[in-house]
Amino acid sequence: MIDRRIASAQILSRRRARLVARDVRGWLRSSEAFFIVLAIVVGGIAGLLSIIQGALARTLQHLLFALPPETRLSGVAELGLASLIVLPVGGLVLATFGYATQARKRRLVDAVEANALHGGRMSLPDSLVISGQTIISNGFGASVGLEAAYAQMGGAVASVLGTRLKLRRADQRTLVGAGTGAAIAAAFGAPLAGAFYAFEIVIGAYTPSAIAAVAAAALAGALVAQTFGVQPYLIEAASNLAVESHHYLVYAALGAICGLLGIALMRTVALVERGSRRTGVPDWCRPAIGGGLLIPVAMVSPQVLSAGHGALHADLAVGASLGFILLVLFAKSAASIVSLGFGFRGGLFFASLFLGTLIGHLFAAGLSMMVGHPVVDPRNAALVGMAAFAVAVVGGPMTMAMLVLQATHDFPLTGAVIAASLVSSTLVRELFGYSFSTWRLHLRGETIKSARDVGWVRTLTAAGMMRKDARATPASMSIAEFRRAFPLGSTSRAVLVDADGTYAGIAVVPSAYADGLDPAAPVATLASNREAALGPDMDIGAVMASFDEARTDELAVLDNDRHVLGIVSESYVRRRYAEELEKAQRELFGER
Repeated sequence: MIDRRIASAQILSRRRARLVARDVRGWLRSSEAFFIVLAIVVGGIAGLLSIIQGALARTLQHLLFALPPETRLSGVAELGLASLIVLPVGGLVLATFGYATQARKRRLVDAVEANALHGGRMSLPDSLVISGQTIISNGFGASVGLEAAYAQMGGAVASVLGTRLKLRRADQRTLVGAGTGAAIAAAFGAPLAGAFYAFEIVIGAYTPSAIAAVAAAALAGALVAQTFGVQPYLIEAASNLAVESHHYLVYAALGAICGLLGIALMRTVALVERGSRRTGVPDWCRPAIGGGLLIPVAMVSPQVLSAGHGALHADLAVGASLGFILLVLFAKSAASIVSLGFGFRGGLFFASLFLGTLIGHLFAAGLSMMVGHPVVDPRNAALVGMAAFAVAVVGGPMTMAMLVLQATHDFPLTGAVIAASLVSSTLVRELFGYSFSTWRLHLRGETIKSARDVGWVRTLTAAGMMRKDARATPASMSIAEFRRAFPLGSTSRAVLVDADGTYAGIAVVPSAYADGLDPAAPVATLASNREAALGPDMDIGAVMASFDEARTDELAVLDNDRHVLGIVSESYVRRRYAEELEKAQRELFGER
């Protein structure tokens, strides 16, 4: 008896604990102040992880390439052939790591895809794999940036915490954006750039309810980075010519050039990747072959290796010859294309910044030669090109504008950057429609063009909206029998099936009572929409498109063998779409 009472008391205590936990969780979910505090915590962790990942990659580079202290790989003057053997070895190490972690047996989701399709849900183990692959690729000298790893781990930490706290879908997406933005803010020491990165690239929209949380996370990430000695990303912007009003038109032309070149770069990466896969070479060999192809390119100039931090600062500070800048532009582009096309993991964020400075230099020099005197300052043009080309590849015009502002503290120059970035962004959207991250998703079969939340659309499928009480009626039934089975007013439509149970169309009940019909004729003669039907996995967008094409009020849902699973009405589908759209809009604008 006593044991039974103790057990009952323990059960009651656990129930009370669960109720208290549920109440506390509900209060936390509805508290904006708590959400901001949570974002700060996420930002601090994301900043720390960015520092650790960067330190690991730089340590690898210093050990493998025997670099002098405080020297970046892309900033060295020359590398011998013996040092460059590290590149194909790195490809083999990357392949080994991929197979050891079973990375090739599953699809790894990044922050943009998670926010667009999965409500901000990310896998921490998968994110660790992506981070490891990026660190190996960058650490062994491949021409890729670490920014993808920074954003991945920042978003993953946010996703894990949000999932544990069972945040709502909109809050989860915002927190993932805050984590990625904080990671970028820590990497560049630029909280404004990090915050805009979160809004433009990871969340997909500027939301009033998210401003405070995202900004707080970005500030936390940048402060943590500075606490551990990471210096802000500063560029000396001294120039001989001030930015004047008519320069905005000149820089707009530079933005258009950067947009076109950005599209060419992204398409070429995809082309090389597709070609390398079609050669029949095993996947584990591709990074090693890519590393081997990088050796002659790196012998031309070591500036093509790694992300290009050291090369960018060296070129801006020293001022290289036009011939050398043109050579490095082609070599760096080729190195990035080969690295990504042959399976190295990483991003084009910083590579696009570096390439943009080279394009800007060449643009200013070419313009000067055309008119016979300097039109714009080459250093200013390099910075404008840096932002405009990065916008073309990565996206986020305000992100790049804030990066330049915080790196140079030059407001007139930032205005020119905004003008060029908007032209570049508009041109890429009009002619191409993707950033580098969403383009790679498109090649995998996805249709998303930004991080805007379309996942809720995919959860509304035909199988989830259909009525399962559809009464299967033999198509061989006579019209007279059909009238007895379906009196007027009993139902509006009947689903017809053949003798083997396959779908044979839909019969409108009132049409069976029309004058002049032969009662002995089979009801199949009244069937419509024999071919028009829905699959159970079709999302609501495809369902509505099917209704528009069929021009009917109801459609049957069929399995792969054309057996009837249910029926869906157009009015119900459009009502469900309106309800979910309204719900998404409420969450977007922060109605708790």
